[in-house]
Order: sequence, then C-alpha cells, then structure tokens
Amino acid sequence: MSGDITSERVTADIEGEFVVFRIGMRINRLWKVHKWAPVFVAMPRMLRELKADADSGLLGYERNLGIRNQSLFMYWRSFKDLHEYARDPDQEHLPAWQEYNQEVGSDGDVGIWHETFLVREGEYEAVYNNMPPYGLGKISERVPASGQDETAAGRLGRTDGDSMPETVDGSANEST
Repeated sequence: MSGDITSERVTADIEGEFVVFRIGMRINRLWKVHKWAPVFVAMPRMLRELKADADSGLLGYERNLGIRNQSLFMYWRSFKDLHEYARDPDQEHLPAWQEYNQEVGSDGDVGIWHETFLVREGEYEAVYNNMPPYGLGKISERVPASGQDETAAGRLGRTDGDSMPETVDGSANEST
C-alpha cells in the first residue's frame, strides 16, 4: 500500500461541474437482520452495475462501513445522470427503493439518508499529502498544490496567492 502514497502535496483538479452525492443507512435495531440485510446488500449490486456502465455518469466513490452506520460518497458527472439512474425501473436502484418502502417504510428498524451537492467549476478545493488517491483526488487529476494552489483560499480563487495563512502565534503556516 505504501507504494500508492503520494508524498507530494497535491490538489484535485476536475474540469466542469460535478455532483457529490452522499448516501447511507443506519441500523437502528441490530437484531432485525431480516430488515437491514436487504438494504445492506443492495448498494454493492448498484455499484457493480454502475461501474460496468461507462456511460452511467458515476465518476467514483468511497465507502465507509461501520457497525450501525454505512455511508457512501459518490462523485457524478451531473445531477441528470444521478437522477436518471435513480428513476430507471430497469436498473437496481428503483426496485430496491420500492422494496425498502414496502418492507421497512417508517417502522424505525433501518434508517436511510442522502445528501446531494451540485458543485460548479472552481467552487471546491482539496488538498492531499502523504495519501493514496482518495475522494475527489481519486476521480480527478491531481496537480501540485503550489503557487496559487498553496492555500485553501488560493485554490478557491479568494486570494492572489501572495498571502499565506497564519498560525496562532502569527507565523506563516504553509500547510493549510
């Protein structure tokens, strides 16, 4: 794994708009396996389906699995792609969503959630150091975080790049 680590300080560079879609589930009653297991196994099927279709609009994803909480951060080329996938009766998502509503509904055994963020070009920033490709840096080009891209404000175009952030003691901090 250490061979995949980029020791250079880099930032993500993606052309155009994109969508960040966070989705997850929370197991509220662990003993009700018959309720949460179908929800738990539905997402891997959807991910296999999306990865197999180069035109799906899915750029990439990161999974975070816990005992009660599972979440997925997905990156999409557009909201249209995400919405079309979610509503297509011939894809995995819509039948799984309908089954959840029928079998679980609002009984409180399993919670689900999602959040959608539409990101315009240039209205994001990221930095990675001593990291393997991760998050937005995994699905975009990674470029050196130097010059204008040295600081978060610079990456967001909120400064000309001449100002460096300061630490609590007033000295320049080059790691922000």
